[in-house]
Amino acid sequence: MTKKILMVLTNAEKLSEDERTGMWLSEFGEPYAAFRNKNYKITIASPLGGKAPIDHRSLEGTSQDMLDLIPLTEITVKLEQVKDIADYDAIFLPGGHGTMFDLPGNKLLQSMISTLYEAGKPVVAVCHGPAGLVEVKLSDGSSLISGKKVAVFTDEEESETGLAKYMPFLLESRFRELGASVIAAPNWTDNVQVDGNLITGQNPQSAESAAKALIEMLEG
Repeated sequence: MTKKILMVLTNAEKLSEDERTGMWLSEFGEPYAAFRNKNYKITIASPLGGKAPIDHRSLEGTSQDMLDLIPLTEITVKLEQVKDIADYDAIFLPGGHGTMFDLPGNKLLQSMISTLYEAGKPVVAVCHGPAGLVEVKLSDGSSLISGKKVAVFTDEEESETGLAKYMPFLLESRFRELGASVIAAPNWTDNVQVDGNLITGQNPQSAESAAKALIEMLEG
């Protein structure tokens, strides 16, 4: 049977009045292309639906193949219109600084993630995408990420971006506070961690590897 993947993008487009943000294009595009090549059925959603803004920084040096995928990010499905989450085989959360603002507090997203996770289905998040995991609780009330081995955008990487001052929290620090075991690789290097059916990637360089890890899990 054809595998069904739910990809959830951010709608947040501002860090401040003067600083714009959004999704990191390659963190969506590289996994999307990998899933498309496997003929998976992909639903692209966002909390509000419609256009998922793209961080302008992620367009620098981007291949035409990635740019060709931008129209898909402008017609996302509203998250509440995603029906029968249990029918999906996995959920994938690309990053971008925007995710830090609209994914953590989204109760519907949290419910979807916990439903899939407790069904033994892969939950995947890359770079800032793991922000969508920080408030996810399992049915016994415990944190999904507590005790888990993970890779997330590190505090050092955030410092290098110069955008830490805009963040509501630092992702690595928050994960450690919640009891996760953060495995940090050198800045801007490919680092994917798999703990059960939880797959996490550290940064944009890890997006394609995270997608491959998901495909291996689904095909295995």
